[in-house]
Amino acid sequence: MEDGLSNSTPSDRIKLNVGGKLFETTVSTLQSGGPDSLLAALSNRQIQSSNPVFIDRDPEIFSVLLSLLRTNRLPSTSRRFTDQELSDEASYYGIESQLKSAMLPNPLSGIDASVVATIRPASDGVVSAFTTIDDGSVWIAHGGQISVYDWNLTHAGTVRTHLDYITSIRQVTPSAMAAIACDVSSGVHFYNFANGRRVGSVEWTDPTDPRIYKARVTTITDSPESVFAAFDSYHKENCVLAIDKSTLQVTSEIGRQSGKSSKSIVPGNLTYVKDLGLLAANAVTSGAFGFSGYIRFWDPRSARVVWETNEPGSGRSSRFGDSFADVSIDVNELTMCKICSKSGDLAMADLRKLGDDPWVYLRDTNPSLRNTSGGISNSVVHCYKKQVFVGRDGGLEVWSRVAQNGVHNMEIGEESFRRNYMDKLEDSERGIIKKIEGAGERLFVSREEAEGLEVWQSSVFSGAVLVL
Repeated sequence: MEDGLSNSTPSDRIKLNVGGKLFETTVSTLQSGGPDSLLAALSNRQIQSSNPVFIDRDPEIFSVLLSLLRTNRLPSTSRRFTDQELSDEASYYGIESQLKSAMLPNPLSGIDASVVATIRPASDGVVSAFTTIDDGSVWIAHGGQISVYDWNLTHAGTVRTHLDYITSIRQVTPSAMAAIACDVSSGVHFYNFANGRRVGSVEWTDPTDPRIYKARVTTITDSPESVFAAFDSYHKENCVLAIDKSTLQVTSEIGRQSGKSSKSIVPGNLTYVKDLGLLAANAVTSGAFGFSGYIRFWDPRSARVVWETNEPGSGRSSRFGDSFADVSIDVNELTMCKICSKSGDLAMADLRKLGDDPWVYLRDTNPSLRNTSGGISNSVVHCYKKQVFVGRDGGLEVWSRVAQNGVHNMEIGEESFRRNYMDKLEDSERGIIKKIEGAGERLFVSREEAEGLEVWQSSVFSGAVLVL
């Protein structure tokens, strides 16, 4: 018999027979599962009856869930069961939210994160693109398929698309509609994951310009009302189309440009900054003379450029000749960071204070790592949870915000962040890092031509503290 110490009276106690095993607990414990849970309903019924209700379910898993309701933590015995087994039983009893809260990872701290899993789709295991959801779930494109893994990284299903290869993917509605594209095929395509069907496609067309034909899509993002897709025609005409989510019809054309120069190439990344109502785009190209590119912010309502910088040459960077190799925007903290192509230095800017030269170049205050970055041809950067994650070839590092003179100053300063390596030698040897993206309390990392998607989380047992 399962029982816990409490101040309950005999009339508050309740007995349940689960799979032939008798449990005794309190009405308040069962009702802590929520008013709509099966256990709360049974507790109300039991008040009028002294006979235990029989529930034909696994008593061992029920013991784990009952302990969860008592303490808001999973007991050590939960390790005997798979996450799917626990999730199925919690769903039956209607206490999925309590289980989810107990199973979520610790707050993500880059200085204490490590690879806890590698998600490997069953077929075409090389990840060509992925997109993350706020709850820590992830949608993975592999070959021409989309596989979805929920907040617990449990496989929720796979959809086969009409494309042979997918290079851009974005979940665009809570009802599980995804926008996908391939950079060698035309159009952006919308799939309903619930039934696996394509519900629409959008092509860039212009009856007055025959050069606009079978334009490919390089990147996709979305706002609450619209999907934004960057189109690039074979005649080097490009633009961003705004597509209404409810009708899947084009509502506007943004930033149309032509040519092959670094100032007019198609965006390689799009980010919608909700708090500012702006659409950010960046493009990077490299050649014999190094890297060059632009960062541009549009007001999507008017299609007007509100701020932009071109590197090299715009005068909006004190590091002339040290153009960025990658850019990332933190839409929650309203910051932007870039990694310099020659020096390898990291710079940040406050999106609320964009001006002629908004960049603050971070100074590495870790003596053991100082002046060890250097320019690396394969560099990617990602801002997430007041941290900056940087991939240099196969190595992964984090820049964490620190307190200055004991004061938590939210202004960006040269010594506001401290740099640390995250990976071990065997981690860095798995391949060149292609993309880094955070979601929930996880960091997802893909590598070039490597099977699977790495999942990084902070340790449960660490005493490391990230100053926020």
